[in-house]
Amino acid sequence: MDVNSQSKVTSAFYAQAAASFAISLVSVAVGIYYLPVGGWVRAFLAIGLLYVVTSAFTLAKCVRDAQETGTVVRRVDQARIDKLLNEHDPFKHPTGV
Repeated sequence: MDVNSQSKVTSAFYAQAAASFAISLVSVAVGIYYLPVGGWVRAFLAIGLLYVVTSAFTLAKCVRDAQETGTVVRRVDQARIDKLLNEHDPFKHPTGV
């Protein structure tokens, strides 16, 4: 039983995710800039946008850390099981004789 320790993220997927983030951030920022409202409303919306972006990064980091912790625990448990199975010899100590 082998546990997949590393997920494979291709460079194309990484580039697509980065491009998607950049396009969405720029498009919302441009939309806020050209919104027909006063400067205070634009500033409020821009601060809100920055808050959403930083919150998204923080949430992504927390999810990644929790996933990595779970992966490490599974790998340690698997190593313990493998060690016990490798050391177990049913013919080493006869029982009941």
